[in-house]
Amino acid sequence: MKIKEVIVVEGKDDTARVREAVDADTIETGGSAIDDSVIEQIRHAKEKRGVIIFTDPDYPGERIRHIVEQHIPGCKHAFLPKHLARAKKDKGIGIEHASVEDIRTALASVYELVEEYEELITKDDLISYGLLGGPSSRQRRQKLGIELHIGKTNGKQLLRRLNMFQITKDQLDEAMRDIIQEERNEE
Repeated sequence: MKIKEVIVVEGKDDTARVREAVDADTIETGGSAIDDSVIEQIRHAKEKRGVIIFTDPDYPGERIRHIVEQHIPGCKHAFLPKHLARAKKDKGIGIEHASVEDIRTALASVYELVEEYEELITKDDLISYGLLGGPSSRQRRQKLGIELHIGKTNGKQLLRRLNMFQITKDQLDEAMRDIIQEERNEE
């Protein structure tokens, strides 16, 4: 089951737990001090695929919901009650402590299924544009992230982000033509 919307979570442990429950892409806020680049990624994801905010049932989680909703109104919201997000051994509360079934139940009322998910861009495409394994790959990835509003990525993240934001081969081609032209003008 592939979820169409991108799910906004707080951190890596939440992403890992959500991915145990469903096939979905996530954006991690890194806590309640959300920087502008994360807000921009969420805005872009909402425009392309829709967004589900699924944060911890505590004060920081609610603060994140409020911040994202202020900047990007109209996101979907999934909620998990505190008693289902409580850690067994300590006093922690969070999505990462919930059962797979409880996560599926929380998301069930808000998500849409993707009928068929097809990766639009391949690793070979990235190599051919010098985005992986080349001397200027890092700089090109940074420029591409700005151009396509997908954020700063390393080599491993780039392919996933391009496909998560449903960037087409034509859009990649156009962005890379601009970047290559800009590099030639700088020489």
